[in-house]
Formats: sequence, C-alpha cells, structure tokens
Amino acid sequence: MALTAHELAEIERANQSGRRPVVFVHGLWLLSSSWDRWRARFEEAGFTTIAPGWPDDPESIEDARANPDAFAEKMVQEVTDHYLEAIAALTTKPAVVGHSFGGLIAQKIAGVGASVATVAVDPAPFQGVLAVPISSFKSSAPVVSHPGTSLKHGVTLSFEDFTYGWAKALEEDEARALYDEFHVAAAGNPIFQVVTANLNPFSETKVDSKNPDRGPLLIIGGELDHTVPLKPTEQAFKIQSKNPGITEMVVMPNRGHSLTIDHGWAEVAQTSLDFVTRVGALAVPA
Repeated sequence: MALTAHELAEIERANQSGRRPVVFVHGLWLLSSSWDRWRARFEEAGFTTIAPGWPDDPESIEDARANPDAFAEKMVQEVTDHYLEAIAALTTKPAVVGHSFGGLIAQKIAGVGASVATVAVDPAPFQGVLAVPISSFKSSAPVVSHPGTSLKHGVTLSFEDFTYGWAKALEEDEARALYDEFHVAAAGNPIFQVVTANLNPFSETKVDSKNPDRGPLLIIGGELDHTVPLKPTEQAFKIQSKNPGITEMVVMPNRGHSLTIDHGWAEVAQTSLDFVTRVGALAVPA
C-alpha cells in the first residue's frame, strides 16, 4: 500500500532537517502514536523521527475502535515492505526502533541492510527461534483459538487478556489506564505466521541475521513479559550475536510487554537512545 499523506509529510520533514532519522515501528494492538513520547526524547537528543503506521492503520484511537476490521488480514512481509518504502524515501539511512512485532520487523529491516543501527524491544520471534513458553501460548490464545474469526477480522483483547499479556507487572489502575489510552484491535495473521514459522521454510518471519551489513543491534527484553518471554528473546540474541556487527542485549527488571508505554517507558527509551548514539548513529555522513 502506498504511503499516506501524513507519512509522506513526516518523511519530507525528516529529509529537510539534515539530521539522522530514526524510524519507529509499532507492533500489534497499538498505533504509531504510541511512540510520541519516544520521538520527543530522540528529537531532543538531535535526531529527527518518523513513525509510519501499518498499511490501512486508522489515523486515531477513536477511528481504530470504530473500525476494528481496518487491521484485518495484514501479513508480516506486507508490513515490512511498507516500512522499507518509507525508508527508501529518506535521504539519510536511518536507525530503526521496533517493539513486539515491530521488533521483528526492525530486525528484518536490519537484515536487508536498510538501517544504520537497530533496537528490537520485546521482539516477536523470527524463524529459527524455537523456545515457546507456556505464557506465550496463553497470551496468543485470543487469536489462535479462533482462527476462523481472527484470520479475517481485527482482534480486540479483553481487559483481562491485555492484563495477562501486557500488564502483568503493573497495578490494575495503570493497566486499565493503558488499555483505555492505547489499546486497539490487531491483525491475527502475524501471530499465526510466527506460530507456524518453523514448519514453513518460506515463512515471512525469516530474518537475515548473517548479513554483514546488518549493523549494530540491541535487543531489549522485559523480565516479566508474558507475550514475548525472555527465553525466545535470549534465543534471538544468541542467533543474532553470530553476526559480525555489534550485538547487545539488555534485560529490563520487573517489566512486562507494556514497557514502551507504561510508567517506565523513559528508562527503555533512554537505553535505546544511548545505544544508537554510542554506536555512532547520530552522526550524519557529509
């Protein structure tokens, strides 16, 4: 799908800034506006930022809740290609930061050499990551237990499902506030793509972890994440660490899958910012 007028305007702004761009990639059950506080922090540090949506993403939380089927039937490669189209329109090679399925897509982008540095926060597993803890199955149950519906329609989590998968490390009041402020429906197909990845040699969740042009990569895991527990995150790091580029992993103690939007978001954002700055991503080639 073609880039929207809003996305094109963000890209034009980034190109005119003369600064290194950072591309933010959101995952399921969020919109790109979930990155607003991160973007402000990165721009204060000298970067410019863009945060494209997934194809057909509604413009606002209100629009998203009014039309949950806008999210239906999206596939991992389709979404990746949309972000690559945005990156191709930038005049300076960007750093990329992604969360959850956005973390998987960020690694796919890095794997084709399209990012100067990459941060994957609680990334959905790519093909070859074999660890699937029980909590992952339970977190994905709202999707995989109803394939006839979730493959054709947007899937909205109940507050109880959101609490288990995203907000188990939070007090109920904060969990409710995050659910009310950020949660939208999501496509079910990417979850099925991850679930079947190691049975399908042509899976769209495949990541080229060996490409020497992958660049520096930081993987961040939440210690108490139920949706993407530490086991698959550690396994992804082990695979990625065979790349000749810098590969690092940080575990955020007592944090769940909501770590990019909850009360501790700033610590995760600063950890990401420190990494991309340290590996030289702030510098823009003359």
